[in-house]
Formats: sequence, structure tokens, C-alpha cells
Amino acid sequence: MAVPVKVGVIGLGKRGVNLLETCILPQPGVEVLAVCDVYEDRGQQGGEMVIHAGQKAPLVTTDYREVLEMPEIEAVFIFTSWESHINIACEAMRAGKYAAMEVAGAYSLNDCWRLVRTCEETGVPCMLLENCCYGRDELLVTNMVRQGLFGEIVHCQGGYRHDLRDEIAFGRETRHYRFRNYLNRCCENYPTHELGPIAKLLNINRGNRMVSLVSVASKAAGLHEYLMREKSPDYDASSMRFMQGDVVTTVIRCAHGETICLTLDTTLPRAYSRAFHIQGTKGMYMEDNQSIFLDGQDNRFDFTWRDHWGNVEQYREQYEHPIWREYLCEGVRGGHDGMDWLVIRAFLKAVRERGPVPIDVYDAAAWMSISCLSEQSIAMGGAPAAIPDFTNGKWMQRQAEDV
Repeated sequence: MAVPVKVGVIGLGKRGVNLLETCILPQPGVEVLAVCDVYEDRGQQGGEMVIHAGQKAPLVTTDYREVLEMPEIEAVFIFTSWESHINIACEAMRAGKYAAMEVAGAYSLNDCWRLVRTCEETGVPCMLLENCCYGRDELLVTNMVRQGLFGEIVHCQGGYRHDLRDEIAFGRETRHYRFRNYLNRCCENYPTHELGPIAKLLNINRGNRMVSLVSVASKAAGLHEYLMREKSPDYDASSMRFMQGDVVTTVIRCAHGETICLTLDTTLPRAYSRAFHIQGTKGMYMEDNQSIFLDGQDNRFDFTWRDHWGNVEQYREQYEHPIWREYLCEGVRGGHDGMDWLVIRAFLKAVRERGPVPIDVYDAAAWMSISCLSEQSIAMGGAPAAIPDFTNGKWMQRQAEDV
């Protein structure tokens, strides 16, 4: 039997607890030696979960530095508030630990550069845990692109369209960091869920790169309306002025001329969607109606082509991505339709083999930088903002890969 990978888990809010229970403790050959959260009760809950899974009682602490000081720990998972991800990841790399960060947006370009330089100086990898890069449909479409089904890709769309009013509005009661972010910032605060798969598809940082963006935000009305209804005008937050616009639209231009449109839509009533949309010279894919439209095939129906929407299942047998072909045979596990299990497994594989991670610091820095750059663009009335080349020119020679 292979030597177990010894890990620590930092951050045990709703997301951290879920991933610990469904995707870390059940992974074969993993020992959780330490759990940490700034709230003592959350840390105790995490410790009890580890014991319940049949492992030895872990260190339980409110100070993540104690986790990083444990010489036997090889890797840490970082599931803390957005503001702390990069700081903890940098300290982990300097302590010689592989670092896995949950998704977020950056607060400054300086933080993005610090993440990259820390990895380069220490030689210790850090992975962004963007689970949507392992989504079944995202990888299906990526495989179609690789095989030329859509021709030359011209435009991509995606976003985070998720009604989070309850989570945000009552964030103080539930100790959720989104409340303070929505109260004080206006930006594309959660860019990576569909930017990640799009960036992989367009070979960003591996033969292509993002060069600039413009971003605009609507008014902020959704949370006020929600709080007035759910809590009444007497609740103090009902009269607070939230800075985060209800809908934020960001358009990115790439070095090879492709455009990417991202939409953040989390404070209005709506159905969930990541709005994945790929358009090329020979066809297109649309997530919202689960459809593929191919030139010379679907447009021959004239206006009745709408009757052929929802046809994506017809393409799975031929174009299912190899990762998912194997995964479906093994049995899908974990949350978010199985994506969580795949991204955690990929990180642990890299740790076990002491190899590179599939979503590295160059990806993390580029994708996360969209938040602070969109904040700048919005503040300047939609002015263009340049996206740095965090690879310092290496993007022209790095090899393309899906995940």
C-alpha cells in the first residue's frame, strides 16, 4: 500500500466542512493530521469528523500557523475567507507544503504577483481548486473544441448566476464573509467558475493569454428589496447601502483576438446557471438550453431549428472527455455533480507524485486578478484595464492541457 498523504485543513465553514466530509476523508490514502478555523466550534466539528471517519484525533487549532509548523504535514487545503487565501497559501509554500486554495477573486495585483513569486522562489506548487474545470459538460465541450467540431473559437461566455441573497443578507448571523464584501466592494468577485474552463479551452497561459478587460455594474437593489421583505425596515442591514452591483458584466480580450464575457448575478431572483457558451466558425454550444448548433446541419431547419435544442446528449458517446469516461466507470462521488471529487483527487495525485499541479499559480493569478481589475474598471466608468502577464513571457512556450 502506498504511503498515505498527510494533510491539514484550514477553514471549516460550510464549504470546508463539506469538502472534508465528502472529498478528503473518503479519498484513499489520505490522513488528516490537523484542522483549523478561527471559530473554535467549527474546528471542534472538523476534529470530530476526522475521528468519526476512523482516523486518529487531529490537532485542532484556531491558528493556521500551528498547522504549517507540523513537519509531517505535506499539504494543506485552504477553505478560509476570500481575503486570506493568498496570504495563507504563500506561508504554506514557504513552509514547504503543497497548497490548495478554494476559489476567490484577488484584492490586488500585488497579491497575485506575490503568489507567483513565492511559488517560483520556493519551488513548491500551489493549486487553485476550481472544480468547474472538471465539470462534465465543460470537459465534453473542451473535447469537441480540441477535435475541431466548432472550428476556430471566436467568443466565449460564462458566469456565476446564483441566487445568494439569503447567504449574503444574513452573513453576520452565519459568519459568512460575503456580507462584508458585498457591503464594501463592487467588482466581479467570483470570476473563476466559468473563466477557469474557458481559459483552459482557449489555452490561456499556454499559447494564449488574456490582455485587457472592461467591466460595468448595474445598480445595487436586490439585497435591499430582499431584506425589507424578509427582515422588515427595523433590521439595521435593511437600510445599509450595499456597494456590490446586482449584475456585473466583464468583457475580456485575449492575445489571439478571442473575447470572453463574464456575468456575475447573485443578488436577484433567478435559476442557477454558469451560462457556459462557446462560439466558433463552425458552430456553437449553449449550456442554458443544453444545445449544440453546427453550421450546415442545424441551420438547414431555418426557424424550426429551435425544435432541435436540448440535443447535447446525442454527442456524449462520441465526445465524452476521457476523464469522465473513466470516472463514470469508477462511480461518480462527492458534491457538485462529482466535480469536487475530481479536483481534490487531482491535487492529491500531484502531492503524492511530488509533481506539478494542473491549475497552477499562473492560472490562479490570472483568473483571480479579474476581481481587482474589474473593481478598477467599474470605478472608472468602464475604463479598460490591462491584465498582466504573470508568466513573464513563458505563456508562449508552455504546453496546452485541459486540466
